[in-house]
Amino acid sequence: MRIGNISLNGNALLAPMAGVTDKAFRLIAKPFGPALMYTEMVSGKGLLYKNKKTEVLLEVLDEERPTAAQIFGHEPKVMAAIAEGALRYGAEIVDINMGCPAPKIVGNGDGCALMKDPRLAGEIIKSVKNAVPCPVTVKIRMGWDENSVNAVELAKTAEQNGADAITVHGRTRMQFYSGSADLEIIRQVKNAVKIPVIGNGDICGGESAKHMIDATGCDGVMIGRAAQGNPWIFAEINEYLKTGKTLPPPSLDERCEVAAHHLKLLVKFKGERRGTLEGRKHMAWYFKGLPGGAALRARINRCESSAEMLDLINRENLR
Repeated sequence: MRIGNISLNGNALLAPMAGVTDKAFRLIAKPFGPALMYTEMVSGKGLLYKNKKTEVLLEVLDEERPTAAQIFGHEPKVMAAIAEGALRYGAEIVDINMGCPAPKIVGNGDGCALMKDPRLAGEIIKSVKNAVPCPVTVKIRMGWDENSVNAVELAKTAEQNGADAITVHGRTRMQFYSGSADLEIIRQVKNAVKIPVIGNGDICGGESAKHMIDATGCDGVMIGRAAQGNPWIFAEINEYLKTGKTLPPPSLDERCEVAAHHLKLLVKFKGERRGTLEGRKHMAWYFKGLPGGAALRARINRCESSAEMLDLINRENLR
């Protein structure tokens, strides 16, 4: 798949997830083969006003590329300035979020709220595209609700205003993450535009990825929640799409090794206290579904230091 002037090696992309897809997460995922990864969703104004926390969210390391910076906002000129600024931190693609359903985001007219105003959405895309030399992509949903499904209209608007690719989550804003993703709307978008279309929603492994591609004709698939504690999913999807074979799940040894490395990266980038606190949710994801997993997660949430958590996730402690 090719997005603008960037060729991607594969069809499985790591979705932008607030509070999840930071540098540590992306470095953990990279060896397993995501074709493209995204930063956490970043506030346009946060970067414009040089908020240090926002700048940290955008930092992309050489070894994780290609990575896209995802920005959100609703003011065309501000978003253009933000897109220019985002590139200074190492991203090679700018992605505009027009699909986030969170109340605090849509309440400010950002994210999925822009699907209610295709004209403004088009102005934002055009403004960003004119401001940066890199590919610009857009992430949308089906529409605001079942009575205003306008993904096809917005996809055409995005293409007309210079977008190089579009990601479609097959749910409305009002659905949030409930129900099942609608593959038909993704198929309709794919048939309506010439730019690459990436399908998003309910991808949990190789079979579901192939089913979405076969059913919609989409050029790639984006994986979000299913990648939490499971970076192996990218290798699984890549292998299945290539050979039709399903890779075996990671061994307990490998799971522990990757989880420990992830925790160490969190502490390295964020410090002992914050790294440990954020590590709790990630470690719980790594061991979800294992025998005794609920009890283990409870113990993880009581850990006060990274050393204590590392000792707990040691293979011997999980037996």
